[in-house]
Order: sequence, then C-alpha cells, then structure tokens
Amino acid sequence: MSLIKKFLIYCENNNFEINKEQIKVIDKLENFHKENFENSFIKKIFKKNSNNIGFYLVGDVGVGKTMILDYFFDQIKDKKQRFHFNEFMIKFHDFVFQNKDTNKDSIIDNFVKDIRKRTKLLYLDEFQVTNIADAMILGKLFKKIFEEKIIVIFSSNIKIDDLYKEGLQRDQFIPFLEILKKYCLQQELIINEDYRSIKNPNFERFLAPINQSNNFVFNKYFRKITKKKIKNKKKLEIKGRNLIIENFYEGIAKFKFEDLCNRNLGSEDYIKIADNCDFIFIENLPEFNEYNSNQQQRFITLIDIIYEKKIPLMITSQADLSLMKSSKILQDTFKRSISRLYELTSMKYNYL
Repeated sequence: MSLIKKFLIYCENNNFEINKEQIKVIDKLENFHKENFENSFIKKIFKKNSNNIGFYLVGDVGVGKTMILDYFFDQIKDKKQRFHFNEFMIKFHDFVFQNKDTNKDSIIDNFVKDIRKRTKLLYLDEFQVTNIADAMILGKLFKKIFEEKIIVIFSSNIKIDDLYKEGLQRDQFIPFLEILKKYCLQQELIINEDYRSIKNPNFERFLAPINQSNNFVFNKYFRKITKKKIKNKKKLEIKGRNLIIENFYEGIAKFKFEDLCNRNLGSEDYIKIADNCDFIFIENLPEFNEYNSNQQQRFITLIDIIYEKKIPLMITSQADLSLMKSSKILQDTFKRSISRLYELTSMKYNYL
C-alpha cells in the first residue's frame, strides 16, 4: 500500500481533516522514501546521482508539519531516533562535556559515529538556530552527519536561507546553509489556517488581563488540583547546579514568569523542570518588546519544551493571547509559541 493511501486511512481513523497541501508533502515523502529506504540494486545505481538524504519541511505554525513527519517516522522500520532540536543540541554539548579531554578535532567525528551506530534516520523537530554557540558548530556537525549517510528529516518554521537571519557573525554560518541546501530537499507546506487555534477556541486556562478576578480564578484552580497533595521544595540538579522549585506539589508547579525567564536559564533547565512536572502554572506573563527580547527567547524555548512533553498550562497574562506582541527579531518564531499556547491551555490538555 502506498504512503498516501496509508496516510488517508490514518487521517480517517484519527478524524483529521484531509488537506490537499498535506497530501502533496506526503507524495514528496513517498519519493524520498523510495530513494533512501528501498535499496534495490537498480535504485542504488540511480542513488549515486542524488544528494537528497535530508528532507526539510518548512511551514507556518499549526499547519501539521510535526503530524506529517511523525506519521512518516512511524512508518520507518529501520533504526531511528527523534529529538526536539533543543534536546539534540543538549545531547551534543553533553557529549562534548563528557569527552572534554578528547582531541577537539575528533569530538564531532566521535559523536556522529555514535549516532550512526544507533540510527539510520534522524528526525529533528522544530529546527531553529538562536544562539551563536550552536550556529558556529552546525556546519561541521552536519557535514559529518551527511557524510556518514545518516538520513535526516527536519521540521521548521523557517526557510533554510532565513535561518539565523539577524544573528551575530552570520557570514560564518552561511557554509552550513549551503550544506543543508546541498543535501536536503526543502518542501514548503502552505496552509492559511492554524489548526491549533481553530480547534481550541475556548482556552479557559489563559487568563488576561492580570486583574483581581483572573487572579482569583487562577489561584482557585491551583488550590483545587493541589488540595490533597503535599507541598515540598523540589531541588533539581543540572550539571552541578541546583535549581529550586519553591511551589511544588507532587508534580504540580507554580512559577512567576520572572522566576523562569528573568534568570539565566536555558534548555537543559527547562527540560529538567518539564521532566518533573505534570501541570505548570505561570503568573504574570508580560507583553514582549525590544527591551525584554532575551526573556522572550527563554519563554519560547520553555514553551517548545513543555509542548514536546505535552504538559498542561495555566497562565495569567497582561495581554490576550490573540493580541500578544513580540520583539521584532522574534516575531516569526513567537507565532509558534502563541499557537502552542492555544493548545496547551485548552481542555485537550486537561489534568483533572
């Protein structure tokens, strides 16, 4: 049975709307599958003329990129691994830390060879580049990944040529873009609807503005779901550092926005928090602008990780979700966060 026919059955079984633009992507993935996973002798001969061992799916927020690639990933029977891109880079930096006495020139080779032993297909969800440390290493890292013939599929909100667009020392990042374009088929998914916001119009756990009435609802719900739970400070250890969650009730945590995003926290910290929480409350989400873009970037990273872990949220905010503003440099990336907040604060993600 073809990949498209299987996908149509998959959509029908899950009550997903069937969209012709998504079908076009599935058709491209079917060809990609034939090139890279159907290893007849004839195909291997023709494969020599193709560099497409990467598939880069780009599109706006909430259009079904992750759903499509998750479906494709599930069809693959070979060795495979799936990571949110933040987690993948943490895995790399952990490997570097654990092998700090190794020759620097061989660390990337050793890391990629370790991946190669474990996987034929590497799936990186929500691919983006936001910091110079990652930007400067990606060229060498992915050059080696593709040289080792590891097949990679990416989902992203950002076209290859627009990655790290306003970043520091971007001229040194350009060779990585050329590597992606050499090895990857870039496919855009164009749908003018955000399925997350459409399907979740009643986001009862995103409360705006911040006032006495909304604070009352927020705290009442917090008391309700922690009623029979014991409060204990939760100490998390991250590479020798301690992070304390003050309001922790057996998996239910409450934070002020500034505790999460006004501090020098990063992906590793947020992953550790998410791994220990079943429900998260966040108070006092501000409006974002050019003056708090660093805090906004941390919030974007936090929401990406919470979404990956499927953790329900309740939030009080200065601005309504449909009216939230952004710093200029993060406005495209922040669309994804807003889309995800619709879903994470909806009744689909219900704790009770």
